[in-house]
Amino acid sequence: MAFFICGFIWDSLTLGRIDRLYDRIILCTYLSSLSACLYLFNLSDDGKWKDTFIERFEEYLPLAIQFFLGGLCSAYVIYFSRSVSFSKTIIFFVILVVLLFANELLKKRISNKYLQFSAYFFVNFTFFTFFIPVLVKQMNTAIFIISGFISLSTTIALVVHIYNSSPTTQKEIDKVKMLAMIVGIYVLINTFYFFNLIPPVPLALDTGIVAHSIEKNNDEYLVTYERTDWYKIWRDNREQFVHKKGENIFVFTSIFAPSNLNKKVAHRWKWFSPHTNEWEVIDDINFEITGGRDEGFRGYTFKSNVMEGLWKVDVITEEGLVLGIIDFEIIQDSTLEPKRMITKSF
Repeated sequence: MAFFICGFIWDSLTLGRIDRLYDRIILCTYLSSLSACLYLFNLSDDGKWKDTFIERFEEYLPLAIQFFLGGLCSAYVIYFSRSVSFSKTIIFFVILVVLLFANELLKKRISNKYLQFSAYFFVNFTFFTFFIPVLVKQMNTAIFIISGFISLSTTIALVVHIYNSSPTTQKEIDKVKMLAMIVGIYVLINTFYFFNLIPPVPLALDTGIVAHSIEKNNDEYLVTYERTDWYKIWRDNREQFVHKKGENIFVFTSIFAPSNLNKKVAHRWKWFSPHTNEWEVIDDINFEITGGRDEGFRGYTFKSNVMEGLWKVDVITEEGLVLGIIDFEIIQDSTLEPKRMITKSF
């Protein structure tokens, strides 16, 4: 467990931008090494490596599989944690976290070939869903489908090759059952995508603030907003927004995107109606982001004629994937003044 914690901390410190060459080399190395170790391990029971230099390393192959599988899961948790919002997209993130810990706790189960190939396909699919968009500088449904097809094809090719080369594997698993499990996972991930349950990696919401005013000075945005209480370390701006009728209310966001990736996003303004007890979409305001800036692409939208009550602004892609949610409560009381005001440069 100590090695697991140290490894996760190391990945957190060293894995930064998903489009950085170092990150891509590390992830490609992990996936390639995992593929190779799966092949070597599953043929070792057939005496394939007898009297070769690989034979002396056979006992370490399960540990190698666990290491590379854990490395990929750790990287995914780090990347997705920067993009996940506390909405329905957190479901996919939780699956990644569970897989990460299960890989550490179920050491004796790594020899189960159904578990091996299922976990391999999941991390393989996840890898291509953000690696392909980074390479082609595009992110849309067609790219997601292509990424899934590449992952499905490479996984099935590996499984079939191992099955045909290993009599032991043929005895341990049913090929049709194994392929059905892989296809089932494929359908499940696609279902998650089309129901907007997957965080839109490689995009990530770095900053989201509801503000009283925003001014652009040269290449800087000066954002004036109310700070939250010091102990609420999970958010920057205050939940209660003191608003005077006639004044504008701004929402500022900074969104990370890989270099040269252009993407349309929107601020979806929602108000909770006390009459219907439901969230009503008040407005969708679109704008396009351009990737490459370390601190993210900055942009803002604003509204003037707003009602008192609970509000939230969903930061979404054109496909409806949620990058983040900025929630706040508008209070219209002439006797109140904004608290802990600060002007910050972005």
